[in-house]
Amino acid sequence: MKVLSPVSLSGIRAQAAQHWQATFGGWHSGRPVITVGMATCGRAAGAMDVLQALRDELARLELDCPVVEVGCTGHCYAEPLVTIYKPGYPAICYGYVNPVIARTLLREFLQGDNPCPEFVLGALETNDLVPSFADFPRAKYETRLLLKNCGQIDPEQIEHYIANGGYAALEKALQITPEEVITEIKEARLRGRGGAGFPTGEKWEMCRRAPGRPKYVICNADEGDPGAFMDRAVLESDPHSVLESLIIAGYAIGAGQGYIYVRAEYPLAVQRLRLALRQARQHNLLGRHILGNAFSFDVRLFLGSGAFICGEETALIASLEGEAGIPRHRPPYPAEHGLHGKPTLIDNVKTLGCVRHIIRDGAKAFAAIGTQKSTGTAVFALAGKVVNTGLVEVPMGTTLRQIIFDVGGGIPKGKRFKAVQIGGPSGACLPESALDLPVDFDSLTDAGAMMGSGGMVVLDEDDCMVEIARYFLQFTQRESCGKCTFCRLGTRQMLAILDDITKGKGKPEDIAVLAELAEDVKAGSLCGLGKTAPNPVLSTLRYFRDEYEAHVKEGRCPALMCQDLINYYIIPEKCERSCDACVGTCTVEAISPNSKRIKVIDQAKCVKCGLCLPACPIKYGAIIKQSPPQVQK
Repeated sequence: MKVLSPVSLSGIRAQAAQHWQATFGGWHSGRPVITVGMATCGRAAGAMDVLQALRDELARLELDCPVVEVGCTGHCYAEPLVTIYKPGYPAICYGYVNPVIARTLLREFLQGDNPCPEFVLGALETNDLVPSFADFPRAKYETRLLLKNCGQIDPEQIEHYIANGGYAALEKALQITPEEVITEIKEARLRGRGGAGFPTGEKWEMCRRAPGRPKYVICNADEGDPGAFMDRAVLESDPHSVLESLIIAGYAIGAGQGYIYVRAEYPLAVQRLRLALRQARQHNLLGRHILGNAFSFDVRLFLGSGAFICGEETALIASLEGEAGIPRHRPPYPAEHGLHGKPTLIDNVKTLGCVRHIIRDGAKAFAAIGTQKSTGTAVFALAGKVVNTGLVEVPMGTTLRQIIFDVGGGIPKGKRFKAVQIGGPSGACLPESALDLPVDFDSLTDAGAMMGSGGMVVLDEDDCMVEIARYFLQFTQRESCGKCTFCRLGTRQMLAILDDITKGKGKPEDIAVLAELAEDVKAGSLCGLGKTAPNPVLSTLRYFRDEYEAHVKEGRCPALMCQDLINYYIIPEKCERSCDACVGTCTVEAISPNSKRIKVIDQAKCVKCGLCLPACPIKYGAIIKQSPPQVQK
């Protein structure tokens, strides 16, 4: 590729610095600044109302204070988040903010000197004008690369991104050869963050060397795992970071066209990506002769229809071509024969997010993070039974215990940790004995799990592992494209067996048949969905076999989760005669008082919804849930 003398970003960077200074610079010279988390997690928690309340109150108080809309910090559990930058104070982040609290903060802290510590989530350290969550207790376990800008900049302002080092990696990449760019990626030992962990540099090199023109590069943002929202958060909070890396990837393999395949169910991410594309073109960061270089590259946005199978590379390509999203046989691999039969590079959002850091800071700096075979950081979406739900970015090799307890805050309500389901719906359930397992590609594989896309669902003592396996298998079975007999019929039969077991209809031979079927589906399926769909079943059989046996042999659910294997009872000695809370709660009129005003549950009418349990006042505690008497099997 012919390389011209690239135009420096200095002119654009100077304008960006002025824009950033105009927004945040006043904090150091007497004018406060307020930021509000306006990613999907914040909006779902009420951030739109908080934003409006702040603006209305500022106008009423006649205060000169810009309000900046930012993305997701990862502290989703505490949304809506508001950060106030007041001269003479550290930047203070407030959590669980509502419109009343928002107006209080303006009157008490902005007008006065009361920082309202009762609402404080944490104070932020600052480096020059850039705030950092380094002062939060969990920060010592985190290393933020992909999430560094998230929640710190306005994602709709390209100037904010450039003022914080954005597009410096692209500028650097255009001053070296594509081969040198690929060498940096290889020396960084970056592995794909989409699930398989394939060496990214090798994939890039294979695609560059593959004969055929034109070549394509695709960002796979088809995030469909239940409980996973990392890609969405990055695209909503820092879209230019992914776009910059996508352009670098295009330059490295010799592509002229890129695609971002994103789920249509992510409207905010789509909106901000479209804006980012327009802004990049306006600044000559996309299009003809980028930054004065001979390299020309453009990107199109493609909205997926929500099929989980389209996260698989070849199914995604088929969807892009206007066909049904059904996986294709490999080889040939997309790097050699992909979109329209041409060499195509496909990388996930988080994989691409690492690229700009590698090019800007060097392969050695990236490889110094993590472990020898799994370098860099891993981004996880913490969900389920954990105190601090949200996003976390830790160095590879961090243990599950540190992620769940030190970063996630442990299990709420004093419950006991039981398992963590890692790797998405096709991931594995790991028990308490695996808590000190380092999170990296190889350690997880050895434990029968996988890194996957980064979903991490925490389970406690109230979760039945048989039901959890059934739930995730039901998801993958529904999402199967139906091409492979093993996947189409095998998962259906496995699901039928699990349904029987959770309803107390399991037979003694079911456990062995289930294990055999799981191995057959894993071995006989074409794509990654079928090959990994049995993982929740295999891992729960491996680590929680006693729960399967309790369901089958004793007809009981140890966790008291499976509805067909539990009953609700009222303890006569604890029932308060004057209290009818449970009676009014029961929608099927299964609870009624006897002649002594003691409430009794009619088991024939009870639908086991469980609404009566929390309705009974704590001071009485008269309602219990337990396994019903069983006929000896």
